[in-house]
Amino acid sequence: MYYVYVIKSLKDNRLYKGMSQNVQKRLSQHNRGENKSTKAYRPWELLLVKEFGERLEARNFEKYLKTGIGRDFLKTLK
Repeated sequence: MYYVYVIKSLKDNRLYKGMSQNVQKRLSQHNRGENKSTKAYRPWELLLVKEFGERLEARNFEKYLKTGIGRDFLKTLK
């Protein structure tokens, strides 16, 4: 299974969208500062997780979340 996740910085409320096969492990990596692009905005909390059976489906949804319409959708979750 593949998962698209959105995490929210507790420091400044910024959102990060990603894809992983193990969301909890990936969240831990973000919170330990192992990702250069999210290190400065720790700590992070999960905002959204969506499961997909195929990698391509997950990737397409991740791309959608990074569009203007996708960002508008995420604003409704905050």
